[in-house]
Amino acid sequence: MNLILEAPLNSLSFGNVSFNIIRELHKLDVNLGIFPTGDPDLSAFDVSDDLDRYIKDAINNRWKLLDKNTPTFKLWHLNGSENRKTKDQHLFSFYECSEPTDLEIKIASLQDNVIFSSRYAENSFKEKGLENTKFVPLGFDEDFHITGKEYLKDVIHFGLMGKYENRKHTKKIIQTWLKKYGNDSKYQLSCCVSNPFLNQDQMQGVWNDVTQGVNYNNLNIIPRLAKNSEVNEFLNAIDIDLTGLSGGEGWNIPAFNATCLGKWSIVLNETSHKDWATEDNSILIESSGTTPCEDGVFFTKQNDFNNGVFYTWSEDEAVSAMEKAESKVGQINTEGVKMGDNMTYKKTTEAILSLVFNEK
Repeated sequence: MNLILEAPLNSLSFGNVSFNIIRELHKLDVNLGIFPTGDPDLSAFDVSDDLDRYIKDAINNRWKLLDKNTPTFKLWHLNGSENRKTKDQHLFSFYECSEPTDLEIKIASLQDNVIFSSRYAENSFKEKGLENTKFVPLGFDEDFHITGKEYLKDVIHFGLMGKYENRKHTKKIIQTWLKKYGNDSKYQLSCCVSNPFLNQDQMQGVWNDVTQGVNYNNLNIIPRLAKNSEVNEFLNAIDIDLTGLSGGEGWNIPAFNATCLGKWSIVLNETSHKDWATEDNSILIESSGTTPCEDGVFFTKQNDFNNGVFYTWSEDEAVSAMEKAESKVGQINTEGVKMGDNMTYKKTTEAILSLVFNEK
């Protein structure tokens, strides 16, 4: 089985998905040629010698495998996926908005398949007349595991992780939490939040804006964690995850991983969250409305990409969910753990290969 893979290899969301799929392709002994998007950087991952050799060989030998009849599997944004390496191209992409633009539809229509990790995204494109959209859920990363350690004693520990941006309601989440728990020593909020497009001074300005200049002794700001092993420790250390309060997601890897590790995640019941978060494994809150996909930076009005709305929530509902989560601290989220056991990258990769090779 020959396959061309065009994808980033790094510690960001696409890079993590790429690495997990490559690991499964290695187990299946797929003859792989990798065309990396950007410079490869595997420093975030624990890579076995055998897998490292497989990846290096796939990169070094990519031109030998290149053939018009070899299918390409590409992981990337719609923006930048208008070109292809071979005759058949199957694109895996994240989509967080609600209104596909004409250009997004045009690029999607160029693919043999467009695979989304969200039924919400799949349906958004199908409603525009596209018939080549498919849904394949992501899996639980096998590098993540329950450590069994005790971290903060006699403190209820909340966590927030990911990119700082309007879409994820980062500022609103933190300010809502501070209004309820700020400077109460029985609680802590650890924020592993950053934005690679903002420099250190800009991020400091962001934090000053969030806190309004008030010093909170139970707000812990953590620099971006470079390795997945460090992320695993962070997620194990918290009791309650707030990352699921994002207003638009293609999957929400941190919230999903936290839930699979047995933590209690507060999750907005919209977009891709509906593909994994349930009343049994999460603390769901319903949307109170929508807000335009605009932040003046990543999402701009009348742009050729990323149009529509994100979902929002009321502070009262979020606080009620936090209080509900408090009552569950000390209990393992067994349904979340079961989800992690059931939703694997083995299944994700098998579903992708079925689409790539059975629909040529």
